[in-house]
Amino acid sequence: MKKGIHPEYREVVFQDMTSDYKFITRSTMTSSETITMEDGKEYPVIKVEVSSASHPFYTGKNIFVDTAGRVEKFNTRYKKK
Repeated sequence: MKKGIHPEYREVVFQDMTSDYKFITRSTMTSSETITMEDGKEYPVIKVEVSSASHPFYTGKNIFVDTAGRVEKFNTRYKKK
């Protein structure tokens, strides 16, 4: 591989904001926020809205997630007059 053209590949924590589930994996994503995990190390944290811990396909529960008022935008645009 050429040096200096690839992003840094490091361990990060992905945190599900719906269920507060956290897991460590490797990624090239960056974040200014950090979190200390159970192992005592500090990792950058990437916040996500849905993961396998909160997705209805994996949990079997139907959770309604409305981000940024998408349902309201749809209803105002396509409501019957």
